[in-house]
Amino acid sequence: MAAEVAQQPDVLAGLVQARSDIAEVAARVAQRRPRFVLLAARGSSDHAALYAKYLVEVLLGLPAGLVSPSTTTLYHAEQDLTDVLLVSISQSGGSYDLLEVTQTARSRGALTVAVTNTPSSPLTEAAELSVDVRAGTEHAVAATKTYSATLLALYLLVDAVRGGRAEHVAGIGELAARTLADTADDVERAVERYRFADRILTTARGYSFATALEGSLKLAETSYLATRAYSGADLLHGPVAAVDSETAVLGVTSIGRGGTAMFDVLDTVSQRGADVLCVGSAARSVPSAALNVTVPETAEEASPILEVLPIQRLALGLALARGFDPDSPRGLRKVTRTR
Repeated sequence: MAAEVAQQPDVLAGLVQARSDIAEVAARVAQRRPRFVLLAARGSSDHAALYAKYLVEVLLGLPAGLVSPSTTTLYHAEQDLTDVLLVSISQSGGSYDLLEVTQTARSRGALTVAVTNTPSSPLTEAAELSVDVRAGTEHAVAATKTYSATLLALYLLVDAVRGGRAEHVAGIGELAARTLADTADDVERAVERYRFADRILTTARGYSFATALEGSLKLAETSYLATRAYSGADLLHGPVAAVDSETAVLGVTSIGRGGTAMFDVLDTVSQRGADVLCVGSAARSVPSAALNVTVPETAEEASPILEVLPIQRLALGLALARGFDPDSPRGLRKVTRTR
């Protein structure tokens, strides 16, 4: 896991250099002019799909939704998907339910795009178009480089559909290297502070909500922590009642509308006694934070690509500090196949 976290700057830089392949897929999508976008995924890829939902709705102005695979695999729902774009996201491309969803959607009129790290996968063969995230083989069970590369691939796809030239991520590889180097000491301090925590809430808004969800998953699967992720808005609609001095809160706050909307949320949980860790380009702007991990500023829609890097390192460090092996989480395999 440590080695694969460190590989991410090169992976991201290489993906930007290969954006012409993604631009060709985007041109086909733009030509078809979809009226709606559906996103199908599981696990970490589902968090990437949520990120893509924000990209589609904000940057393309199209409605977008997350697929419930069981409506196809268990209930055999018959949907009219004419003029719909279905994007299926899977690192392995081997999930049975996503394969069935993609095949079914294509037969019902959808334009289908597979976004995977395995170009020869069944999912790639089932879809009309495909995007290779180019992360290379990932050995650790916990997804790190495949996750960040999937985020970038989805950004490049959506940006190209709207006619962009990837200017906001042109130097993302260098920024990722800076992020890993500049946050190392802060992450170590966070590991020491939270190594004995029993429960952690992760929270964010906007594009960064995907980072909160992914952070929660990484902490749970590597350190076996009891974690929950909430939108900052949803946190105040009830769950905040359970926040007290025994609660650690990881708030993702990058410069932009989503991060700004988190300031009052984090102030509220701090007043209830929570120990707050802030991660993001606006982390230093939260006075109530006990610790902050600041990452370089980017356009808000690209910030999740960098925000997640120190959180991956935090999950790795906490697992080791708590005596666990993050490369072999109990009960998990690299590829999970569900129906």
